[in-house]
Amino acid sequence: MDRKSFIDIVSERIDAPKETVSQLIDAFRDILSEKCSESDSVALPSFGTFEPRKRMERIAIHPASGKRLLVPPKITLSFKPSAILKQKLNSEPQTNEQ
Repeated sequence: MDRKSFIDIVSERIDAPKETVSQLIDAFRDILSEKCSESDSVALPSFGTFEPRKRMERIAIHPASGKRLLVPPKITLSFKPSAILKQKLNSEPQTNEQ
């Protein structure tokens, strides 16, 4: 699903203008990136938790040349779904869409 489709669906479900929904999504993204860059997690009840994690510096081997490279440390964002979300996903019948 792309951004436009997501905005269309949310707009229909909450009966709000698409521009408002787009602004809400942008605000959520901005707040999430701001808080995670401060090493703070963002928890949404009955949805899950977004948590920044620091990956340590490591040595990798380039597959084509075999050279050893130093990969610098970086911050990644992980998501842990809530128990309610997990339960809902597991209780719904699975569809195989491709």
